[in-house]
Amino acid sequence: MRNRFLLAFAALFLVAQFIRPARTAEPVDPARDLIALTSPSAEVEQLLRTACYDCHSGQPRYPWYAALTPVNWWLQHHIDEGREHFDASSWGSYAADDRAHVADEAIEMIKKEEMPLTEYTWTHGDARLSMDQRVALTGYFSGLAGGGSEQDD
Repeated sequence: MRNRFLLAFAALFLVAQFIRPARTAEPVDPARDLIALTSPSAEVEQLLRTACYDCHSGQPRYPWYAALTPVNWWLQHHIDEGREHFDASSWGSYAADDRAHVADEAIEMIKKEEMPLTEYTWTHGDARLSMDQRVALTGYFSGLAGGGSEQDD
């Protein structure tokens, strides 16, 4: 009986591998991208790319385990939800008041240590932010909340 259960589970797991979510991958448009428009310091740019861009841009880096169902559905859900709240790839299309709101939200989430998500840092050790890195990111977003260096549309 146990062998039949294991065989059924293995068959179900195998079939599930063919049911995959669509991956997020868009060409980078520098006219809209947060980093391209705001020219942060090299340190802040690296922090944004390692701790934010995988879930908050159209250019996530998918790890090897993103090929496994059901993990791929879970990861894609996080990416889709992250981009709903803040899409760095679309920064240039946000109205000035939306930019300020997103920047304020980012500051709050970083200060509360709710971002990056704990489950993201399990496998992305470079995204575990030190207090100094959190201060650098909140300082950067504070500048954006006040209008930032990019032109308002």
